[in-house]
Amino acid sequence: MIDVVVDDLAFVEADAILRPADERLGPLTPAMTRLDQQGGERFARLRTVQTPLQAGAAVVTGGGDLTTPFVVHLILQDEQEAGDAALVRRVLRAAWQQAAAWQLDRIATPLVGAGPGRLSDEESAQIIAESFLAAAPSGGDARTLRIVVERDADRELIEAAVQRFRR
Repeated sequence: MIDVVVDDLAFVEADAILRPADERLGPLTPAMTRLDQQGGERFARLRTVQTPLQAGAAVVTGGGDLTTPFVVHLILQDEQEAGDAALVRRVLRAAWQQAAAWQLDRIATPLVGAGPGRLSDEESAQIIAESFLAAAPSGGDARTLRIVVERDADRELIEAAVQRFRR
């Protein structure tokens, strides 16, 4: 199941949230900076890496002081690569694999890869929905995905973009 809600990602009820990040798990957007601040010092310590990660990877950590117990960090940028549609698809495949391995059934996400000079909001939503459903185990899927946006106007736009992917 996929739904779209207006909310603050830091306070969404879920097993995990997806968090776009750079190769050192740094935030890529102002929204992710706010999320990091809400996660507190414990979350900051959990995001410490010894060596840079490769774009396309997905890494699970605890959520620190966030509402969700886990965060799946999506590496969308490193020294070699930055978030085009192909990279967003690749990192989301890795995220859904991590979610399955960690048995994370309720996932919340921002519009991964969207923003100035990157994917449109609609393209991001479609890639998220399509990849989520493609990763569903055969015979049904009990997982839920909540796409979180900041404004009602955004919700209406994203609802329309993911409508054909709904089950």
